[in-house]
Amino acid sequence: MLVGIPLTDDERAAVDDGQAALDRLLGRLTDVPTPAGPTPRQISLPAGATLLPLIGLADRSRECGAC
Repeated sequence: MLVGIPLTDDERAAVDDGQAALDRLLGRLTDVPTPAGPTPRQISLPAGATLLPLIGLADRSRECGAC
């Protein structure tokens, strides 16, 4: 997948280094406009919305002894 999708160094670090790198990348992109125009900071979540945690599929597969 990495061959077919060119990534910046920050994006590659987020893929390779996990959640901490992803959090740093998202922090730097907070004020970068989206293709539609507004920045992520300008786009607000609806009241009561909750962001879901990301989990790795490899982590989940270790929990199943039969998998």
